[in-house]
Amino acid sequence: SLCSRLAFVRATCQRPWQQFLALRRRRPSLHSACAPELLDGAPTMCDRLRVSCVLLALKAARSAQRPHIVLLLADDLGWGNVGRHRSGDTPADRQAAVEAFTPHLDALIGDGVELSRHYAYSICAPSRCALQTGRHPLRVNAKNTGVLSANPADDVSGYAGIPTNMTGVAQKLKAAGYVTHFTGKWDAGMATPAHTPAGRGYDSSYGYFQHANGYWDKRGRIESTGAVDLCLNQFHDFFEENATYRGGVLDPAALDASCSADAGPDPPCYAEKLFKDRAVGIIEAHAAVQDASPLFYMHSFHLAHTPLNVPQSYVDAADKRLAAHGFAFDDAGRRNYSAMVSYLDGVVGAIRTSLEQTKMWENAFVAFASDNGGPLYLPGSANNHPHKGGKYSDWEGGLRTVAAVSGGVVPAARRGAAYKRVVAVADWYGMFLNLAGLSGRQLDDAAAAAANPELERMGLPTLYPVEAADGLVWDVLAGGGDGDAQQQPFHPSLQLSQSALLRWPHKLVTGIQVFSNHTGVLYPNCSTLGGPLLPWYNDSKVFDEHLDWASDDALEREHLWAEDCGSGCLYDVSEDPGEARDLASEQPALLASMIAELERRNADVFLPDRGGDDVAACANGVRVGGYYGPWIASDDYYTGPFSPKTPAEEKTDAEYVAAVEALARPFVEASALAAARALFPGYGRDPLIASFDRCLNGTGR
Repeated sequence: SLCSRLAFVRATCQRPWQQFLALRRRRPSLHSACAPELLDGAPTMCDRLRVSCVLLALKAARSAQRPHIVLLLADDLGWGNVGRHRSGDTPADRQAAVEAFTPHLDALIGDGVELSRHYAYSICAPSRCALQTGRHPLRVNAKNTGVLSANPADDVSGYAGIPTNMTGVAQKLKAAGYVTHFTGKWDAGMATPAHTPAGRGYDSSYGYFQHANGYWDKRGRIESTGAVDLCLNQFHDFFEENATYRGGVLDPAALDASCSADAGPDPPCYAEKLFKDRAVGIIEAHAAVQDASPLFYMHSFHLAHTPLNVPQSYVDAADKRLAAHGFAFDDAGRRNYSAMVSYLDGVVGAIRTSLEQTKMWENAFVAFASDNGGPLYLPGSANNHPHKGGKYSDWEGGLRTVAAVSGGVVPAARRGAAYKRVVAVADWYGMFLNLAGLSGRQLDDAAAAAANPELERMGLPTLYPVEAADGLVWDVLAGGGDGDAQQQPFHPSLQLSQSALLRWPHKLVTGIQVFSNHTGVLYPNCSTLGGPLLPWYNDSKVFDEHLDWASDDALEREHLWAEDCGSGCLYDVSEDPGEARDLASEQPALLASMIAELERRNADVFLPDRGGDDVAACANGVRVGGYYGPWIASDDYYTGPFSPKTPAEEKTDAEYVAAVEALARPFVEASALAAARALFPGYGRDPLIASFDRCLNGTGR
């Protein structure tokens, strides 16, 4: 990776390279430190580099202008829902290629470097916390926890999301002189002001806290979050932070869901329209500032997470594209998902156009990734073909996600290439800091290290150090591993979850894995809906406690398409990316070695007691105008203004707070949870399933 950095300096920074050559002339011993062909003009990289040569390269790289960094993070994007991942000449293949309409994303990847082995976590929040902190998911947040969670006994890690004393990537970049902005889905904590994007170093933020909200009404309802929280899902989840305001978004037009019926091309209250406009505004405003600091902007899409809300114009356009080729959708969920991905693609195009028009593209590093694989359950409606499985599983379809780097910073010789070495979702932290001129100990988290002695004294979980790869970005940009992907200098092994380990090229998968099917080229379809085993959702919650969809475990596993790998299934994912051939019986020694390594690593999983839903968050939501937001140590956080309330409204609010406080009593809460678990499988499940999807050809439900 250090040699790659030198090659990158030579390819992209002519002046620093000339400085290096001058230094070499003064110090002839440097000539033998690198392969002669690297120094004399050929594009080949040297295999070894002495420390003295490395230090000179680092110094030269830092003298160059630091790039703007733009991160585009998709939500629940299926591998097979991207056009460049579709091929084949059967009618189904051709239709799938038309449905996966992503010309802007395809061009972004084609003009950059695709990270073909990018591994995230199988669900949203752990991936997002890993990206923000540079820790692998299991070392920062191992599961999706409700935003209302709080444990008073642990004021560092006793909340959802990132522990308070971990330093975020935006904090690091801000300290390095970057201007930082955030838009979209946060999903990395909310309990205190320190958990918000502003608390993590973003100069401004505009988005929502939870796994999802309504694209139209911006509320955290059950159809968005898949859960019933202690506040009974009563509030808007739409917030804004900047130099003069902190609190819920007050713009009435942004909260007016009536535009969902708008037949126009881009209804103004659609969440992604608001995020797109904010993105373009941030870029244009930054470009207008003379001698501006470099920009770090994170655009965190809601798309293509449920609920499958999208402007009707995009659905109509999807139908027209298929009809022009003689095809038609047979499934409403698949059609909506296709339309949503098309909208996402248009936002990618709008952000790129803005960067180009403002002349920022030439000095921009643009990253794209999805936080996990696409969901196969209804109504998720994604497709990870040809990979096995999807979101919530440890198969490639759940963990191996669409990812790329692009922008003017990518050397011309690298554009259109694929980087074949393993990249972990936590590595974005290291890549961004490297681009800002930070490396080595500069990536360390002093605040986390300082908190650990007191945490240890109190018997609380201590915080893990930064684990993001240092120097990987230079390897990507210089072409490391292109000829030999078997070499994995950054991740010789990578723990993917508590049940999976990657030791390239072999992957260990253990235990019961949900959503273990290979879907067809076109999925979901009417056969899915007409079959006996509809794929159920597996993460429903009431008061942040799991809610089973059946009282019969065997029945539930069938509907979750579960496969039991027991102590271990073993695959060569280089030769067998579809994970079709289990090698466990053929390579018992390797299997045993990987099982032992996974067991050792599982002893270090970060699992603090994050507590349960805190009723104080509900009273705070009422106090601040009907919004989810920080409620602990937040007296000075909200700036207002809060709209005055009528006596009738005050009475209604008081009754609501009294009701949720009564519900929060342990006996009442436990009784309500028990009732939900008893009644839902028999009375609530089937009507809910019936609302998820429908056939469009008249032969299904």
